[in-house]
Parts: sequence; structure tokens; C-alpha cells
Amino acid sequence: MGNTKVVLITGGARSGKSRMALELASGHSPRIFLATAEALDQEMKDRIRKHQLDRGDDWITLEEPVFLAQTLERRSSGTMVVDCITLWLSNLLMRSYNRQQIETEVARLVEALQARASTTIVVTNEVGMGIVPENDSGRLFRDLAGIANQRIAEVADRVIFMVSGLPFQLK
Repeated sequence: MGNTKVVLITGGARSGKSRMALELASGHSPRIFLATAEALDQEMKDRIRKHQLDRGDDWITLEEPVFLAQTLERRSSGTMVVDCITLWLSNLLMRSYNRQQIETEVARLVEALQARASTTIVVTNEVGMGIVPENDSGRLFRDLAGIANQRIAEVADRVIFMVSGLPFQLK
């Protein structure tokens, strides 16, 4: 990755985003995996366990569903994979953060990404390419995900769009 500091990997569900993030981080040490998922049901518990097995034991795993910027500020060194932004946004919405509060958190996250001394690989979903969500909360989530992705892409050194397991370099 050379001098790359921020890499954004976006794409649809099951497009290979997390696998690509792990590949980009391979060979770096220490490697930190910042997980935003919460194991609220058995399916998510199974997904988290599969991701842990895929990573292996040579990763430092941090679990933080809400305070991403603060976690990045505390761990400024070591290659870090943040997986994923859209789950983080869901976590904020589920905790009744309003649009303005979430946009403030996104701005704080972007500042923390720029301030890190080491490479940060950020995984997110591209949710705005499908149908317009039927309800207000679905549209709010779609809009916030689009805004967050744009803000992170603006400061990213590399942006990769994953389709069917194939990477397309956007930036």
C-alpha cells in the first residue's frame, strides 16, 4: 500500500469488500480489526464468528459499535480495518441519533481518519444504487450512507468499488 493512509472499499452486500480489506492489510503488523457489528441475533453471531475465523489469530480485534472516531484517536498506529460504516450508521440510528448528530459524527470520523499515523482501510456498503426505500427511516439511512461514503471518499487516497468479488479502482 506504500504511503496510502486511507483506503475506502465500497460495494454491495457479499461483493468481497471485507476479503479485499483483509488482503490489503496482510503483511502489515500490527493489524487491527475494528468491528462495528453487534451480535444482536444468532445470524449476526454466526457472521461475526465466521469473520473472526477468516481473520485468524494474528489480528487485534476491537469491537466498537458507536464511538469510531474516539477509537481511531486512541489507536493511531497499526494498520486498521474498519468494518463497516453502514453498520455503524445503523447503530447510531438505533440509538436515536438524529441526522445532524450523525453528520457531526461522520465529520469527526473523517478528521480521525486524516489524523491517524497508519493506514486505515474502511469498509462500507453502497446502498444508493437500488430502489428508493419505501419509508422515511429507509430513505434517511440511504442518504446518510451516501453522505458518509462521499465524505470518506473525499479524503481517501484510494477508493475501491467491489462487484462480484472483483475490485474496480475509482481513485
